[in-house]
Formats: sequence, C-alpha cells, structure tokens
Amino acid sequence: MTAFMLKTVKQAKKLIIGVIGFTVLLTGLAMLVLPGPAFIVIPIGLGILAVEFAWARRLLKKAKSRFNKQKRKFNQSKKAG
Repeated sequence: MTAFMLKTVKQAKKLIIGVIGFTVLLTGLAMLVLPGPAFIVIPIGLGILAVEFAWARRLLKKAKSRFNKQKRKFNQSKKAG
C-alpha cells in the first residue's frame, strides 16, 4: 500500500510540474508574437520542466550555451569597436 501511494505521489508531482512548466513555456512562446518578455519566460518554463524531464534539461543546457556564445561574441565586438 505504501509503495503504491509513493508511486502515485511521484506521478502526481511529475504531472503538476509538467502542466505548470508547459503552461509557462507556451506562454513564453506566445510572447514571441505578442508583447511580453518571451526570452525571459521561455527559459523559466524550461527550468521548471527540467526538474522532472531530461529532454528539457538538455534543451535548457543548449539554450544556455547559445546565450553564452552570443554574449561572448557581443562583448568581443564591443571591445573591437
């Protein structure tokens, strides 16, 4: 009985995190065409999803890497100019 309840609680947690994460992520994606801070909201949604889902962790890591690459490129062009 306890193992079943523990499994159910884990599944409920995963479901709640998934629903909240996807809601935030979809809101951020909508903000790409609507007014709002999409580039802030999308990573927050991925961060929420990354708590439970490996694919979201990989996507968030890739997004961070791209952001840092663009940031370095911007800083280098700023120093040169």
